[in-house]
Amino acid sequence: MDQTVHSIIRDCITASDDERITFGEVVGKLIAAGVERYDADLVRSEKTFYMPDGDSTVLPSSRIDGTASADFSPATVEAAVRAIQAGQIRYKEFCRRILAGGCVGYQVSLAGRRAIYYGRTGDAHVEWFPGAR
Repeated sequence: MDQTVHSIIRDCITASDDERITFGEVVGKLIAAGVERYDADLVRSEKTFYMPDGDSTVLPSSRIDGTASADFSPATVEAAVRAIQAGQIRYKEFCRRILAGGCVGYQVSLAGRRAIYYGRTGDAHVEWFPGAR
């Protein structure tokens, strides 16, 4: 992976974990860098970023305290999404809430303009980017 792209990705993770950047800003930077999608593993505290040519990189992210509920709650995930979109919570609280709702990870498709939140058993909730539909 190009070192400039790798640096942009690393900066996005750090800024997100430090709550200095919004999801929309992360998306804009990653799209501009040519990233196609990324997976956030809340259990392992890492993110995997993919380029259109199949190249990828895995980087650590901040640990989220707590354990994912065994039952996936799409309503809890959706409520957390709405709260962060409204500026009522920041990224760390967002992650704590979705983890409590049984979300063990999420995939962000920059090309597909959506995020897919999933639980331990494969249950999922699709959240489209604002204005994507």
